[in-house]
Amino acid sequence: MESTPEEHHKRLEYCTTRPEYRQGRELKAVKVYTVASESRHLLIFGVPKVNLQSNIKSKLQAFGKLLCCTCVTSEMAKKMELEAFTDVFAVQFERLEQARFAKRKLDASQFYGGILHISYAPERETHAELREKFLIRRNEIDFRLRCNRKEQTPPAIKKTKALNN
Repeated sequence: MESTPEEHHKRLEYCTTRPEYRQGRELKAVKVYTVASESRHLLIFGVPKVNLQSNIKSKLQAFGKLLCCTCVTSEMAKKMELEAFTDVFAVQFERLEQARFAKRKLDASQFYGGILHISYAPERETHAELREKFLIRRNEIDFRLRCNRKEQTPPAIKKTKALNN
């Protein structure tokens, strides 16, 4: 798997070997996320180092309510090599869906001359947040299973119920 905890923050190369019908309009780095690796916490790399915290914060607030937005450049510089003259911000959204949408829309986009790289930061979650995330996922799966069972009711049973009424 991953050799260091920070390995999942490195930008991957774009996949160029996919069949043309699966490629889409833009090249993507193909990566699988599990429930445990997705997070409401994001790390935003590549923000130019010219005091842009309020600007990045306002750009992210368009995707949902932010619980915090802090500069963690010095902390991350100890753990991994960073691009020169850029800052790293740790942000936390209120909901996971908001973080997913922000990551999908802003990753590899330009921001004040720099190219943003956004990655999930599950290592910043508390045990309570992790437990809550798993519970929410379990409830979503239960809901989908109930809906699928209702849709798969055989037509013969539906007709007999209708005739009995």
